[in-house]
Amino acid sequence: MRLVCPQNQLAANLALVGRAVASRPTHPILANIRLDAISSSQSLGMTAFDLNLGIQVSFPAQVVEAGSITLPAKLLNDIVSRLPDEDVTISIDKDNTMVTILCGSGRYQLHGLPVEEFPELPQIGEDGERTYLPVESMLSGLASTLFATSADDTKRILTGVHLTASADRLEFAATDGHRLAVVQTGFLDADEPPVTGDTVSTNLEV
Repeated sequence: MRLVCPQNQLAANLALVGRAVASRPTHPILANIRLDAISSSQSLGMTAFDLNLGIQVSFPAQVVEAGSITLPAKLLNDIVSRLPDEDVTISIDKDNTMVTILCGSGRYQLHGLPVEEFPELPQIGEDGERTYLPVESMLSGLASTLFATSADDTKRILTGVHLTASADRLEFAATDGHRLAVVQTGFLDADEPPVTGDTVSTNLEV
């Protein structure tokens, strides 16, 4: 595996998928992010999955040699966030365990774990129903209800926002047992194309 990609794109996408990395992993692999260098699409895919939440993104990269590996999420993010805004080269040794990251005058080496140990995200079948949601509506609904969620992990069901989609609107609801927030926003027609990962990432950072 060998690829080249911009530091800013790598850092932004790492920050996004990092939200699905387990904070208290029950297995070492759950503290890792999976990297997939795909030559056919000239892209780098990244996946994080804590067995409850999974996030998968991809962005353009110059893939010299395809391959896959998992790397410690926190260490990788710490390194990439401190790199200069230049092209980053990521490569794996012949044993497929040691990853070398080059950027500017910096050189870093990390031990990875094989992707065979990484849990697969649930897949939607070819005939499965897909729904595209407008980013602005999602952000508006979440911003109006997140304050009412519980911060108590022992009440896990109350730490999230309940989302209901109907033909013409989205309904967001959250409660911590004391407060209740419910808001409705407009819906997007299912025929509309999905927003890109770049758009989602940019808006989430606002």
